[in-house]
Amino acid sequence: MAAGDNSIINVPEIDNLFKIDGYLKTHEQEIRRRYGCFQTLVGKIEKSEGSLAQFAEGYKTYGIHRQNDNSISAVEWAPGAEAVFLKGEFNNWAIESSCEFKRSDFGKWKLSIPANSDGTCPIKHNTKLKLVIRTKSGEMVERICPWAKIVDRPKDVPIYEQIFWDPPTNEQYTFKHSRPNKPNRLRIYECHVGIASWEGKIATYKEFTQNVIPRIKNLGYNAIQLMAIMEHAYYASFGYQVTSFFAASSRFGCPEDLKELVDVAHANNLVVLLDVVHSHASKNVADGLNQFDGTNSCFFHDGSRGNNDLWDSRLFNYTEWEVLRFLLSNLRWWMDEYQFDGFRFDGVTSMIYHTHGIGHGFTGDYNEYFGLNTDTESLTYLTVANYFLQTTYPNVITIAEEVSGMPALCRPIAEGGNGFDYRLAMGLPDMWIKLLKEKSDDEWELGNIVHTLVNRRYGEKCIAYAESHDQALVGDKTLAFWLMDKEMYTHMSVMSGDNIIIDRGMALHKMIRLITMGLGGDSYLTFIGNEFGHPEWLDFPRVGNNQSFHYCRRQFNLADDPLLKYRFLNNFDRDMMRLEEKYGWLAHPQNYVSCKHQGDKVIVFERADKLIFIFNFHPSQSFTDYKIGAEMPGKYRIVLDSDSEEYGGHRRLDPNTEYLTFNEPWNGRKNHLFVYIPSRVVLVLARVE
Repeated sequence: MAAGDNSIINVPEIDNLFKIDGYLKTHEQEIRRRYGCFQTLVGKIEKSEGSLAQFAEGYKTYGIHRQNDNSISAVEWAPGAEAVFLKGEFNNWAIESSCEFKRSDFGKWKLSIPANSDGTCPIKHNTKLKLVIRTKSGEMVERICPWAKIVDRPKDVPIYEQIFWDPPTNEQYTFKHSRPNKPNRLRIYECHVGIASWEGKIATYKEFTQNVIPRIKNLGYNAIQLMAIMEHAYYASFGYQVTSFFAASSRFGCPEDLKELVDVAHANNLVVLLDVVHSHASKNVADGLNQFDGTNSCFFHDGSRGNNDLWDSRLFNYTEWEVLRFLLSNLRWWMDEYQFDGFRFDGVTSMIYHTHGIGHGFTGDYNEYFGLNTDTESLTYLTVANYFLQTTYPNVITIAEEVSGMPALCRPIAEGGNGFDYRLAMGLPDMWIKLLKEKSDDEWELGNIVHTLVNRRYGEKCIAYAESHDQALVGDKTLAFWLMDKEMYTHMSVMSGDNIIIDRGMALHKMIRLITMGLGGDSYLTFIGNEFGHPEWLDFPRVGNNQSFHYCRRQFNLADDPLLKYRFLNNFDRDMMRLEEKYGWLAHPQNYVSCKHQGDKVIVFERADKLIFIFNFHPSQSFTDYKIGAEMPGKYRIVLDSDSEEYGGHRRLDPNTEYLTFNEPWNGRKNHLFVYIPSRVVLVLARVE
């Protein structure tokens, strides 16, 4: 079957795709062509390598390994090199003929070093190594093995060195807990290990395991998303300029400590997702992939196609066989070696368009998605990656950071989709930041807010969030700081008395988060610390701030201090998560928005058949006996009240109040009931069985 012959490309379940979105029928030929590209690539890999799973075991062969007889074997792919050598502490950094690789087929180089005469390994655990490449011009350049398990650098030296990681059995971490079952909806706690301390320092895997995992569990999240784990030479890049793709960042500790972190998370029934950056790579030459073999290509496209000018980084060549092996093996490495449960793929929009989405305001016109701007090679790689993961690890979770709205990205591959479980609802935090920057809350147009929250592709799951790490980084501020700003320095104590700015900010902070979680998607995400209204912003130590850690930390001490109001926001976030755990509304399809009254500033919607969410955004008007619709008849009770004392509210409602429905239609629902809804308050009512 020829992939280019669109008429005979069989997409097994493509009719399901058209049932969900009939407009895609217009682009059936292109959908079939793309599926053919995927099918052809998988077929080639399976024919040449046996299977995708075997192809993705490159890390077992490539790189530098101790064999069972204590000899060393090494394989590198450096098609542009004229010679390759290994040196290190084991041979006093000498370039020796005994440590010269032999040229093999397809740009590969192989080396074997026998065991010492006493039977020990010639390269000891935790010693330093470097590759030396002789380029076509005859220059001898030092490089780090792309498959290195850990790299590190001396304190005052900016360039990283490979560490040969081969701990004795008694020092290797052994996993004790199996992976949790795959949740049918995610409550994600997005975090960064290095900032996970109130102290001005780089926190460790050990500290995160001991101090932060219990917090996440107590809050009621069921997933951890770890950022900036793949090694990056520049700390302030937040892990987005990866230099060593197989190395767990040494600044947080050793690989065994990361394994323990994941295992302890699993013991607490938390799935752990890794932020994986396969969209681009650091331009670093001495300790990155750039110009690894002395040429400007190798892992990347040559010329302009190999550069992302906005990110100042290199772009992978997804048509290159060994690049595909490298990237797919990278996914398998993190799944097998560290027992991760899935991935958030960074920069998907940048990958799947030739313009990288730069300066492109997507209008939703399907021609934008199925035209020549789409980079089929990158899209095919992502589809193959999902296919490999799903066929090898049935419970894997994959998330796309994708803003354009590419149709079928989160539909099954058998339908002609690309296989992601979720995409991030990236328009939601943008909406909230824009509103807080440009309008007072009495000017908010509720219809537009609701439209933005529910405006997502039918049948494709998305993850709602009000703010993530993007909104906290320098150049922006956390939602709490946008709402309360300098007043947070003087009036967040319970002893400081009432303050109108703090009162408004805390009320809206709770409402924004709950309406986003209640109406915005099929899963939910928050960024570490934002659950309790973390102040200010996030700024990593760098030359521009005199290497300061002042903003590069999470001040958990604020939430733990009983004299500060941060604990009220923390309590609300905790009970919001626990309520979702009890009723599971994220796994239910969006039900019905029965009211979005601009004058009253009231939004009412139902979800999960049992819950009614009532938001009063009015800055001053409370409503007595406010009539709301209810599809299901019966008795309702308050299960969450943002005005409760535990959340820093004014206690204007009796938590024991019962609400009975009347058998008369209202706002498109079969029944109605009456509630007292104070200003800037959200109530969640649950039907009593």
